[in-house]
Amino acid sequence: MKVLVTGTAGFIGYHLAKRLIERGDDVIGLDSINDYYDVRLKYGRLADTGIPAETMEYGKLVQSDSCANYIFIKLSLEDKANLKRLFAEQEFDKVCNLAAQAGVRYSLVNPSSYIDSNIVGFLNILECCRHNDIEHLTYASSSSVYGLNESMPFSTSSNVDHPVSLYAASKKSNELMAHTYSHLFGLPTTGLRFFTVYGPWGRPDMALFLFTKAILEGKPIDVFNHGDMKRDFTYIDDVTEGVVRVIDNPPVGNAEWSGKTPDPSTSTGPYKVYNIGNSSPVQLMDFIKAIEKTLEKKAKKNMLPIQPGDVPATWADVADLVEDFDYRPQTPIRRGVEHFIKWYRQFYEI
Repeated sequence: MKVLVTGTAGFIGYHLAKRLIERGDDVIGLDSINDYYDVRLKYGRLADTGIPAETMEYGKLVQSDSCANYIFIKLSLEDKANLKRLFAEQEFDKVCNLAAQAGVRYSLVNPSSYIDSNIVGFLNILECCRHNDIEHLTYASSSSVYGLNESMPFSTSSNVDHPVSLYAASKKSNELMAHTYSHLFGLPTTGLRFFTVYGPWGRPDMALFLFTKAILEGKPIDVFNHGDMKRDFTYIDDVTEGVVRVIDNPPVGNAEWSGKTPDPSTSTGPYKVYNIGNSSPVQLMDFIKAIEKTLEKKAKKNMLPIQPGDVPATWADVADLVEDFDYRPQTPIRRGVEHFIKWYRQFYEI
């Protein structure tokens, strides 16, 4: 099939594009390559899939040097005219939208970028899918949507009406917008609530990257909520496996759905939301110990209170993903950390 994957200079998008390319799909990758974090890492991901930086020109398709079935385009989701043209010319079968302005803390200081990319950009994706008979739109949501919810593990059938960051609010908005298009226009949509994804080529603003860099440089790491945090860390290969299984299986309307007892994870239209997590939360201090053990170096810890927009714990209920797709994460935290640190040393030549 022919698939548009947005955000392919990003962490999850890069890995998903590689997986789809390797299994033989025709993939068009799209990314704006913004400067939210070091663009050298983004260009490195693209180079690894055969897209050299010097060949890029905004709005122009670039053929991969190493993958005959991969083409990349530098484009912003907010660019409605060029996005419409891309959809019309390429005739995609399916779309996976992973492009977004990421980061909880960054949303506190630069909120407008979340509206531009995550709301306006996502609306443009929905409109293009609607008018081009896309078989299935899969898109990134986030565990952040659970906000003040303290009922563990987090279930997609639970209420998510109390986000604690604009980033989380924008992701919940994506789910609501997608539902509208599924209900009104019959567009099959599936939202994926990712839980603390980590691994090689990861984002520099995430804990594993920040901790590894600081420990190797002999600098202290910031440990929020004085270490009393739990995260459902999910290794990138396990995430990619889940995403591929979802892409291949568009949702259908739930004939048993009732407006009297509405389940927010499904609908009468072709709409579905899944958690993608390890379903095995890890204490932050244990996570730090795994990094220290792999690096063979102790961390200097700067113990701090919880930050605005953060939550103390996440834990994914993935029962519906197991039932529907036999999804079972395979990577223990120690092995995942080792894989990341091996990549980090190679990429930064340490």
